[in-house]
Amino acid sequence: MCRSIKPLFNFDPPVTEDEVRAASLQFVRKISGFTKPSKANENAFLAAVDEISRASSRLLRALETSAAPKNREDEAAKARARAAERFGA
Repeated sequence: MCRSIKPLFNFDPPVTEDEVRAASLQFVRKISGFTKPSKANENAFLAAVDEISRASSRLLRALETSAAPKNREDEAAKARARAAERFGA
């Protein structure tokens, strides 16, 4: 999976529509192979981003868990630690 697409479920504060759209955009970029589509493909590209955003939002609203919400700052710190270990930064 694309490393820039982050988990969005069970966070406090909850995910925003902008975060869902950003993840959807990354997904469409990954599967299409386009960072920025040509004018001929732009409508299809943006329609796919919109569709995936709506489906992702529905999914996130429908999911249930008994786990406590994750803290964004704690998760970001863990990700930085994993990256430092992986890349030696």
